[in-house]
Amino acid sequence: MSKAFIAAVLQDSLDCTGVAAARGAEALVGAIVAELQYEGSFTLPSFGTFTVRETSARQALNPRTGEPVSVEAGRTVRFKASPLLKKAV
Repeated sequence: MSKAFIAAVLQDSLDCTGVAAARGAEALVGAIVAELQYEGSFTLPSFGTFTVRETSARQALNPRTGEPVSVEAGRTVRFKASPLLKKAV
């Protein structure tokens, strides 16, 4: 899914201009990112939950050369689908 897809859905459902729909899609994605930064999780009822998780430092392999590479610890976003979404899919 892309912001363009979200904007198209908003434009069709709200019967608004493409510019307004694109602005709404940008605001929606921005609100989700801000909530993840502030709270560490974001739940869309009947869809699922996004959570920020810490990743530990590890050793990986460079796929081109096969050489070991150290990957630093960091943060990533995980998604857990709601039971309703699992049932629908």
